[in-house]
Amino acid sequence: MPRIRSRLVGAAAVLVSLPLAVAPPVSASAVAPDYTIKVSPSADGAALSKQQYGVFFEDINYAADGGLYAELIRNRSFEFNATDASGFTGLTAWTTTGTATVVNDDQRLNDRNRNYLKLTGGVTNAGYNSGIALKKGDKYDFSVWARGDAALQVSVNLADGTALAAPITIAVAGDTWTKYTGTLRATATTDRGRLTVSTPGALRLDEISLFPRDTYKGRSNGLRRDLAEKVAALRPGFVRFPGGCLVNTGSMYSYDGAFNYPRARSYQWKDTVGPVETRATNKNFWGYNQSYGLGYYEYFQFSEDLGAMPLPVLPALVTGCGQNRATVDEALLQRHIQDALDLIEFANGPVTSTWGELRAQQGHPKPFGLTTVAIGNEENLPDAYWANFLRFEAAIKAKHPEITIVSNSGPDDQGGTFENLWAKNKANGTDMVDEHYYNSPSWFLQNNARYDSYDRNGPKVFLGEYASLDAKFYNSLAEAAYMTGLERNADVVKMASYAPLLANIDNVQWKPDLIWFDGDESWGSTSYQMQKLFMNNVGDRVVPSTVTGGGVVQPKPITGAIGLSTWRTAATYDDVKVTRPDGTVIFSDDFSDGNADGWTAVQPRGNWTVTNGGYAQTTTDTEDTMVKAATVTDTDYDYTLKATKQAGAEGFLVAFGIQETGNFYWWNLGGWNNTQGAIEKGITSAKEQLITKPNSVNTGQTYDLKISVRGTKVTLYLDGVEWGGFDDNAVTEPFAQVVTTDAKTVELIVKVVNAQDKPAVTKIDLGGRRVAGTARMTVLAGDPGEQNTRTAEPILPVTSTIKGVSASFTREFQANSVTFLRIRTR
Repeated sequence: MPRIRSRLVGAAAVLVSLPLAVAPPVSASAVAPDYTIKVSPSADGAALSKQQYGVFFEDINYAADGGLYAELIRNRSFEFNATDASGFTGLTAWTTTGTATVVNDDQRLNDRNRNYLKLTGGVTNAGYNSGIALKKGDKYDFSVWARGDAALQVSVNLADGTALAAPITIAVAGDTWTKYTGTLRATATTDRGRLTVSTPGALRLDEISLFPRDTYKGRSNGLRRDLAEKVAALRPGFVRFPGGCLVNTGSMYSYDGAFNYPRARSYQWKDTVGPVETRATNKNFWGYNQSYGLGYYEYFQFSEDLGAMPLPVLPALVTGCGQNRATVDEALLQRHIQDALDLIEFANGPVTSTWGELRAQQGHPKPFGLTTVAIGNEENLPDAYWANFLRFEAAIKAKHPEITIVSNSGPDDQGGTFENLWAKNKANGTDMVDEHYYNSPSWFLQNNARYDSYDRNGPKVFLGEYASLDAKFYNSLAEAAYMTGLERNADVVKMASYAPLLANIDNVQWKPDLIWFDGDESWGSTSYQMQKLFMNNVGDRVVPSTVTGGGVVQPKPITGAIGLSTWRTAATYDDVKVTRPDGTVIFSDDFSDGNADGWTAVQPRGNWTVTNGGYAQTTTDTEDTMVKAATVTDTDYDYTLKATKQAGAEGFLVAFGIQETGNFYWWNLGGWNNTQGAIEKGITSAKEQLITKPNSVNTGQTYDLKISVRGTKVTLYLDGVEWGGFDDNAVTEPFAQVVTTDAKTVELIVKVVNAQDKPAVTKIDLGGRRVAGTARMTVLAGDPGEQNTRTAEPILPVTSTIKGVSASFTREFQANSVTFLRIRTR
């Protein structure tokens, strides 16, 4: 039956529209200020773009099928197979009575819709999550393609058979594929419905669909309304789609017989337009099937509905995301370049053009007004990527010089690939470069000034993917502090989007995420509330400002346990030793005693055993194994060992500085399918990269490794040769601010982040401006360890009116808070 759930939602979620409370100021003479913000008298800082902040949608975490795409039936076209995920079949998500057989033969609906169902009896589908979500009184449109001569009965019920709508009967007639439709009206609210279609005769069926009538903007083949409305509430300036790793992984060939219908392909836009029953299916890189019911037409339409700029990303024929292969096929490259030109025609061309006509046939004769396209995503083969990018750029600019073309800088914020691609982009005069990084909250608090030193005359920056690696409010505070630096550098950083956007709570491949949902509910993370605050209060120009006072958090020496690890690889370790600089042994183990006493599992995975005088992890299909020993309290020490890869896809990993909190450092050799080495810094369930460089490891070869730690500085040696090093010595700045103007409302917007456990009394000098005596204040504050969840959302904005505002006034900003003051000028 329908569930009842207690949640902290409703009025608290829309506090900005309620009558405003009045908060008194801090007396300027009561306490000396911790900080002083001085605002320039002139609003002559960088102009803020209408696209300053946007959203990035990728079909990860079941964000499309089972998420934003409103279709309620899973595997509606019986196309699932084991390529998508282990155990998937054409009947995944269906239960059967009687005889139900998935068939792939020349009687199919069309060449791109390969499978159909032969049915005598019934099939039942429970959709996604706990079941099909229905709302009492709402209408749901059923459709099916069928052939044969028999009655088809359609019903929605609970698992116990309780009816949730009056059933309908459809008379199927004729041995040609025909689309049949009907409407069901829900008689109860539930999230546990099941759709059953059955026949007393024999029918062939395909594309069994159940679609809510109540979609976003009421569009057919539309979007789930609550999710789309949460995205709309952000007021995004752009929508980047469809990926991400979906764009640059798998086969680059087309879904047709000439290439044996490849089921693990890059996202190719022509697969995703036209009638839904003619769209191809595909293996999703993140481990499931994607139907392409949500395709390029719907992305363009959603962008238009949001008032946002569409920003499609096209494959560059160089795979990334751990695959790292370049496709060398001139004809294929030319085809993809032509696809890019055809996409511009689909978006912008007249209805008399080939692809403009298709757009019009789908219901949109007016051009979408595409202005920007991106080529590639996080390619880790910079030379191969760059050669292809230049071909795309030349072809597009020759025909469409008005189009802005976005290149990229690889998968991280630094390293060899990043530096290589940035150098190429600068020399080329590329329009814009896409940067991606996922880092610790400390990184974001340490790098507020990242873009201060960027070349003002070089390519502009699109920060296409970023997030702090966890879902706590502290992560959101760190992101907010960093965003003040993005705004201050708006002359360089023209667009930015947090990623990923959506996550189905029962199907998660990546964390953190902005918006979470199940079958019938959705809720914003603390970072959603933070992004919404910034995106709804951008302003149009930066007002230069400075902050003085307070202090910074100094870095700590790297201490903690040592560790051994593997990732889809069997490896053996030996002669493990930790010594002080004078040679004094702190710990050693050569495993000659036949045991691993003193070693404990950090990640209880894999099969660790002492054999042949070494410590071996013997499985080759297990990711993220780790054992640790010897908690080192010295700040200066050397960690040495021997490592041998025995078998598997990657190399080996050596950890140090392991803390009980899960923080550690990790020397990864032969990572990313044995193509790269890196130093990674672990933060809870994720890692940021401190060093990356090409690297591979030979099976059966024994390597001598040395990690030399001196306080915060680390030097790494591979077979006696220095491999790399880093100094994790950045200071953390927990207080950040930026000031912008809003010309329409004639307001200054003072944005202050206090990411520390104590209030910050702050003097604000508005540069002699005449201002109103009151201001609107919106605050996000709370325990830095809090999260917003399905059952409670403790981090929500609170808006009030404050008094005592003047050209110079003092305000106390709460501990662990972000505050926006909108001050009207006179």
